[in-house]
Amino acid sequence: MNRIHYTFCPACNSGAISNVLQVKDHTVSGETFDIAECSSCSFRFTQDVPDAGSIAPYYKSEDYISHTNTVTGLINRLYHFVRTRTIVQKRKLIERSTGIKAGRLLDVGSGTGAFLNEMKQHGWEATGLEPDADARSVAKRVYDVVLADTDQLYQLPEDHFDSITMWHVLEHVHDLAKYVQQIKNVLHTNGKLFIAVPNYTALDAAIYKEYWAAYDVPRHLYHFSPRSMELLMKKHGLKVLQYKPMWYDSFYVSLLSSKYKKGKTNWLAACWNGFRSNLVAMSDKKKCSSVIYVIGK
Repeated sequence: MNRIHYTFCPACNSGAISNVLQVKDHTVSGETFDIAECSSCSFRFTQDVPDAGSIAPYYKSEDYISHTNTVTGLINRLYHFVRTRTIVQKRKLIERSTGIKAGRLLDVGSGTGAFLNEMKQHGWEATGLEPDADARSVAKRVYDVVLADTDQLYQLPEDHFDSITMWHVLEHVHDLAKYVQQIKNVLHTNGKLFIAVPNYTALDAAIYKEYWAAYDVPRHLYHFSPRSMELLMKKHGLKVLQYKPMWYDSFYVSLLSSKYKKGKTNWLAACWNGFRSNLVAMSDKKKCSSVIYVIGK
């Protein structure tokens, strides 16, 4: 297996990096990974991750809900309930931000196709990309949605899509700079890019530290702060226009984090920590457990 060890920040190329945490893979391997932080841009990243050709086995778990659509366990059932609500909210956010009710949409990292199906049902010309063959099969079986492999990103026409969405995807992409540049290339001049990622500056991350479930090593290669996202987008000629909170994520992540820390979920404490995190974020959306960044050229 080939591993990637960074000597420079993958976001800004600074050499001012140091390890800040050791985090265990609680989902698949049980391995421990170092998380490093760049003092120049505040970007965090997982060290010694498997390269693109080696990482697939780390996604093979029935608990990895975005690829399996599993409803096993109460937390996963809650995830499905919340997802049904948030998919509608995401569609309405796209309609408001782009100013159009139906246009050309690219969804990168479509998982099992639930969001893409919602957009298609409301008249959008929707293209979905997903690297995992099993997830593509679920999308076809459950929603009759056909997804292409993500290598097709580089075959898409330039200046084409009114909206590009990446819901908890950018943290998984190995070739970060090349990927962001290509996303910019295929985004229409007046189009909007929507990137949702976990935010390690949130209170729930500070509470759970190395047990914070949104680190999700080694599948999450990168760990964003709002500042690092702003700088990364600026480097590629893009600009963050809005910050939208994902209020449910603090509860879902806290429930998983509680399980990782204690061996079983402390529902009361986890929900309280999720609530506390959101309380802080109410006065500063950049402190939410996960943030949707609305981005333009």
